[in-house]
Amino acid sequence: MWQDFVFLAGSVLSIVFLAPTVRDSSARIPLGSSVPSMTIGAVYSFTYSTMGMTFSSLGAAGVAIMWSLIVCYRAPGARTGPANIVRFLVEMGQRGRQFAIGARGNDQTVRAEPEQAAD
Repeated sequence: MWQDFVFLAGSVLSIVFLAPTVRDSSARIPLGSSVPSMTIGAVYSFTYSTMGMTFSSLGAAGVAIMWSLIVCYRAPGARTGPANIVRFLVEMGQRGRQFAIGARGNDQTVRAEPEQAAD
């Protein structure tokens, strides 16, 4: 199926374009963009494999691996390795909690204002 090779070509281009970032030791890519990209690559790889698109699956796995290397070794901060994924998940949990608290606080201030009685 020719679509398999088209998706493979796209993945190969992505790998080629990501290689300089992996090689550049001074590159710092935010986890907020690299972790989702890594996850999407892995999901695509799994999806392609379930559709019998072997070459597309391998290409998407290669993209996921490149993003994994960027997550582990090119993220801002002193830590390296898979601990960056955990750090990202913890930070996202904290942001979600702050958002929920802020949203709840705004609802309470709206309800706290009493209605004026009509004369």
